[in-house]
Amino acid sequence: MNKTFLVGHLTKDPELRYLSNNTAVATFTVAVNRTYANQNGEREADFINVVVWRKQAENVKKYLSKGSLVGIDGRIQTRNYENQEGKRVYVTEVVADNVQFLGSKNQRSNNVSPEDFSHYENQVPPETTNISDEPFADFGETIELSEDDIAF
Repeated sequence: MNKTFLVGHLTKDPELRYLSNNTAVATFTVAVNRTYANQNGEREADFINVVVWRKQAENVKKYLSKGSLVGIDGRIQTRNYENQEGKRVYVTEVVADNVQFLGSKNQRSNNVSPEDFSHYENQVPPETTNISDEPFADFGETIELSEDDIAF
């Protein structure tokens, strides 16, 4: 089973692209607070890349912006590709089945104060990745498993 639920704030405005077949795809990063503090007593966050498709992608671009609070229902997907320097890049992201716009309409209209995100200043979000027309073209190699590798 592969099911993921997230609640967090967008770290920047969503990016919307259209593939050659006119399919809309939006990407954004969500900062999700951890439930515990680190050794210095500070709360940290995980920065999770999210991909959303079609009409929902267009709505995300239209109605959400940096700081918007969202609820994500989706699945984790991994893929890899070779970058321009010839290095293999591995990507883990959440493919959203449903994006819920949380908070009031005023909170979604860029009225978020910088103080709301000051605790993220020392944290670096992961690199943004490109999405090709063929999202699974470079998905990776086949992995051979023996019966000894399976836990059940």
